[in-house]
Parts: sequence; C-alpha cells; structure tokens
Amino acid sequence: MDKYIGKMLDDRYEILDILGVGGMAVVYKAMDHRLNRLVAVKILKDDYTNDADLRRRFHNESQAVAMLSHPNIVSVYDVSKNEAVDFIVMELIDGITLKQYMEKKGPLSWRECLHFAMQIAKALEHAHSRNIIHRDIKPHNVMILKDGSVKVADFGIARVASAQNTLTKEALGSVHYISPEQAKGARVDNRTDIYSLGVVMYEMLTGRPPYDGETPVSVAIQHINGTPLAPSLLNSEIPTGLEQITMHAMCSDLNIRYASVTDMLQDMEEFRKNPTIRFTFLAARPSANTGGRNQPLVRPQTVPIREEPRQIEYDTDAEDRRRKLLIGVAAVLGVAALLVVIFLVVRFASRNKPAEAESTTTISANAETTLPEKVSVPGLIGSIYSDIPKDQPPYKYFTFIVDGNSYQYSDEYPDGVVINQSLSEGEMVVPGTEIYLYISMGERTDSMPDLTRYSLENAQFQLKAMNLNLTLLTEPEFSDEVKENFVIRTDPLPESTLKEGQVVTIYVSQGREKVSVPNLANYTLADAIASLKEKNLKHSIVEDYSSSVPAGCVISQDPAPETEVERDSVVTLTVSKGKQMVRMVSVVGMEQNAAKALLESKGLVVNLTWEYSDTVPSGQIIRQSHGADVDLAPGTIVTLTASNGPMPQPTATEPPTEPPTQSEPPTEPPISEPVVEPGSEPQNESAEP
Repeated sequence: MDKYIGKMLDDRYEILDILGVGGMAVVYKAMDHRLNRLVAVKILKDDYTNDADLRRRFHNESQAVAMLSHPNIVSVYDVSKNEAVDFIVMELIDGITLKQYMEKKGPLSWRECLHFAMQIAKALEHAHSRNIIHRDIKPHNVMILKDGSVKVADFGIARVASAQNTLTKEALGSVHYISPEQAKGARVDNRTDIYSLGVVMYEMLTGRPPYDGETPVSVAIQHINGTPLAPSLLNSEIPTGLEQITMHAMCSDLNIRYASVTDMLQDMEEFRKNPTIRFTFLAARPSANTGGRNQPLVRPQTVPIREEPRQIEYDTDAEDRRRKLLIGVAAVLGVAALLVVIFLVVRFASRNKPAEAESTTTISANAETTLPEKVSVPGLIGSIYSDIPKDQPPYKYFTFIVDGNSYQYSDEYPDGVVINQSLSEGEMVVPGTEIYLYISMGERTDSMPDLTRYSLENAQFQLKAMNLNLTLLTEPEFSDEVKENFVIRTDPLPESTLKEGQVVTIYVSQGREKVSVPNLANYTLADAIASLKEKNLKHSIVEDYSSSVPAGCVISQDPAPETEVERDSVVTLTVSKGKQMVRMVSVVGMEQNAAKALLESKGLVVNLTWEYSDTVPSGQIIRQSHGADVDLAPGTIVTLTASNGPMPQPTATEPPTEPPTQSEPPTEPPISEPVVEPGSEPQNESAEP
C-alpha cells in the first residue's frame, strides 16, 4: 500500500487514493478538511527528495503557477514545502485527458479540434502574459470536462522536468510533442508552446502524431530535421485554413512560426468565422522581440475550399521577398510625396497671385485646379463603398481611411455598405481631411456545426461559444440508435448559415421508445403473443404446473403489467401445464413407514391398513390401491395394506378371539394373545396343538 494513503499533510489534507503517476510526481485524491472539499495533491517522488536544487525549483515554479487564474488552466490552491515532502494542492478535475478522449474516438472532427485548440491557446496566452512557459504541452496534460470545456494542467512542473534528461525512454510520451529548439537543448521561449500546440492539433485532426520512432532520440531528430506529412493527405475532410494554421504553428524555423499565441488565436477566430478562408504567411526578419506579430499583415483570401490542389507553401527566400516588398512600398511612398509637393506648390502659387491677375482668371478654366478653402463633408452612410467615385468632387477632396477596424457586422446594412463615418455630413473642413469609414460585413453569421451524437450539454456549450445570441430549443425524440441525452439532429442542418439571434432546435434522444407492458394473466398463449406484438414487444416462454390456471394459459409474466420498457424488449410468459400429476410407483415389499413417506413426498395422501399374512413379514406392504406408472393428481388418497404378520393360533383353554378387522387395525396386539415378533412363528403354551 502507498505510504501516503491515509496520511494527513499539514494537518489539513487527508490522502485518499492515487489518481495518477507522472515522471516526477504522484497525484493523489485528497480531502481538504479545512474547506471540506476534494482536491488533487501532487507529491514529488522520493527519487528527487535528496536533490535540494530540484526541490527548490519545484517549490518556486509551483508558487508562480499559483498566481495564474484562468478558466482553461487547472487552479493551484496551495504549495507546501517541509523536510519530509514537497507537494502542491490543485483543483480536482472530473474528466478525462485529451489523450484518453482521442484513444476512444480516433481522429476528431475539425470543429472539435478547433474547439479544444482555441481553449488551449487561451490558457497559453494567459500564462505567457505572466512570463510562464509550459514546455510540455501534450494531450496527456489537457483535461476535458463533461461540459466540453478544457483545462491545461502541469504548468510549472514542466520547467523543473526540463532540467532533467528529457530524451530517456520514460520521455517517449513527451518527445512526440517537443519543439526543435527543445530537442536541440537550446533556449526556449513562448514559441515552443506554440509548436507543441500545433503538434497536438495535428494529432487531433489525423489521429496520429507527425513523427514516430522506436526511441526518443529518433523522434527528436525528426522534429529537428523532418518535414511532416500534410494532414489533408491523412484526412481529406480537413479545411485548408485550419491545416495552414496547424502547419504554421509547427514550423521548425522560429522566424516563420507564429510569434505569439495571440496571433495564432486571431487566425483561429478568422477561420471560425469563415471556414473557407485561406491564409498567406510571409517570413519575417529574425527579431529578439517575440512578443509581437512579426509577419507582414496580409488580409486573408476568401476562396472556396478544394477549388485547387491543397498544399501549404511557405516563402523560403524571405529576404528577397522583403526586399521587393520594401522597394514597392518605397515607390508608392515616393509617388505620394511627389503629389503632395505638387499640391502644396499649386496651392501656394494660387494664394500669392496679384489680385488683378486672379480676377482675370476664368472660373471655367481653373475650377479643377483651384482647391476650395473649405469643403462640405458628404453623407456616405448607406453608400456602397466600392461605388464611391473617389476621384470626383466632392469625394476627391477627402482622404478616406478604411483599416482593419473598419469592418463591422451589421443587421441593418448589407455587406460592403458604409454604416458610419467619423465626420458628420455637412461639416465644413479643409480639403485633404481624413474621414474614417466603417463598412458593413453584413449580418454576423457562422456555419452550423454537426452536433450529431454530441451530448446535449456539449452541443449547447459549442453553440453558445459562437457568440451569436442563438435561441436554443430542445425537442425530445425516441431513437433506436442514439443513446439517451445525446443529439439526434438539429434544425437548421449542419453547414447551414446561422444568423445572430436565430432559433436552433436540438432534437435530443430519449433512448429507445418506451411501451407499457400489458396484463396478460389468464390469456391463452396465442392471445398473449398477439398482444405483445401489437406493443412491439418480444416474448419468451417458461412452462409450469398450476392447480388454478388451465393448461395453455398465462400464469404470470416478467416484467410485471404496466411496467415501462423499451420497444423490442422481451417479456417472459409463464404458461400453465395444468395440474401437476404424480407418477405412482410400486411400494409393495417396502417397510410401511418408508413407503408412506415416499408417497407423501410426491403429494399423495396415504391411508394405511393392516392384515395378517403368512408370507409377507410384519410391517411390509402387501399391496397398494393404485398401480405403478399411473399419473395421479396431487392429494389423491392411496391405500396401502401392510402385513401384520401371520394370524395368531388360539390357545387350548380359550377359544380364539376374532382377529381385528382390516378397517380398524389394532394399535397393539390383544392382551389374550402373545406378541408375535415379525418373522417368527407364534408359540402355544402347550407343546402339542
């Protein structure tokens, strides 16, 4: 038995049971008697208790993790250090690991993958903002709760473990998910968690990690030098956009990989809104600052999925691309600067002309070259932005600003229509004034996920997470295939467009249809079977004797009448064989008491009579009223005649007395006659007859 089971730590935590064993620690289920709640206690293994430096790091890292507070991170309640033991007290999770979930389900749908990955990413984003790197993101450290939410465990302890030899045989589970820089033993930053998250997403989508091998070293080398097979080659249902996000996170080159989890989350959110999206990723110049986005911002391309061969390409000639991009930007800026100079020169010249000359200038000749001092702001709300004639007055006198924050969802205006502007219509401003425009993206929509066979709680959770303020209704239905409390179907159907505030009906299984078992007592067998068929019930038959129910009729049933059972359930019918008959046996020659006991055990009533016999010993049965092999009803009276031995002889001095009648056998021999032992001859007092 484990030495900690039943022990009390810090006079507070009672160790109840082992929950799991890791590389460095053992996790126990415990009772916190101070707060009267169940908790998980992680105790450092005895192998490490003599390593003072490791114990110190374990304690310090655990204290740092205790400062994290996020719904997707397992909470740390307490950290304790004493001479005997080092342990941390954590939230007790009622769920299973992502690894166990994948082993049970196999490859996950891309929607499930995205659902779990975004929660893991949010946990990492919170930890990275506190300068805590997990270093061991893998399915084993991700817990899935019953409501479909995710919690990441083992923050902090991974940093301590990384000081050990991570490429031992025991590390085979973790080495499938380590980053190339970890495999090289180089310095790691938050991007190592991004790589591991990409590997976890790869496994969720395909059902297997990108690299495998017989030894940890062989797997680690593949992370450094290998190129993983595209997930879509293993699962053709994976959308291009999600595949791109996964592979971009798994880039072995740190300068191409996502610079932060926040950047990765932004792309996940873009993909969630539009599963047909495709991304263009450009390499960035190496930078010591890994906290910000270092890829040039490129607006995602919206194209149909599968419109062209699926492949992921990353620009390897990054410097050449960057140089060309900079040259192009410089050229555009140069042209813009030249136009500004020309504008200023013209405006300056027009303001400094002599009054006489100005008065002679015709309006028709200079109307297009002379800028007014003030212009009226046009009303653009309701206009299609792409149709605004920006090179014509009055629009050409303004600089319209449309950036990444300009696009907003709108229930009132269709896609592409201006819904707001930073300056009010009719306001007088100088030419060149900037006006920020806000463009409608149409109604906020999303694609209806396929929730078939999800638990009702999980389905509702995923729909609420879409932030469309959906009205969720549930309708119960019987189902022979979908188990109780799981989704049969939805309205609207999967892949349908969902609008904000839309009603979604979830049809939830009640299990197989229930029917009430009819009362079949005293039914003939044929009628009972017909009645069960009408109720879609099956039957089995057991026969038994009955003194009250006629043969061929139902005595009893199981389940009992009025019981609610599923369709096609089996009802066992006990059918009468009529009264039970007793097969008579021969007891002639048996001792009278034994014969009586035998027949009574068969349910017969025995009437015992006696008579004298010179041939049958006293006490044995001479004859019986019913012959052998005759079937008798229970309770039948059977008369047995037993021998009373030979008739006694009369004495010389006294006349013989009458022998007892057969119907009233004496309980003892007459006083006037000697007692005759069975098998012996009666003796007279005189020697002669």
